[in-house]
Amino acid sequence: MLKLKAVKLLDKVKNLLEALAHNATPEYSKKLLGNWSNKHSIRINDKHRLVYEIYEDTKIIKILSMWSHYENL
Repeated sequence: MLKLKAVKLLDKVKNLLEALAHNATPEYSKKLLGNWSNKHSIRINDKHRLVYEIYEDTKIIKILSMWSHYENL
């Protein structure tokens, strides 16, 4: 979170996380393909993505990354 705060993205990420709590697949989320087919991505800015996985059976969203692009995971 310190990195996000340093580049002034913390508030945006907090808003995205709050939105995910109400809707795990908002219209601006992208379902990933291939080896990432069970994951979703939301653009934070041009460089950074919030990548997450949805566990439907337990209603849990697991955040995998909030920094960089998903190819770097």
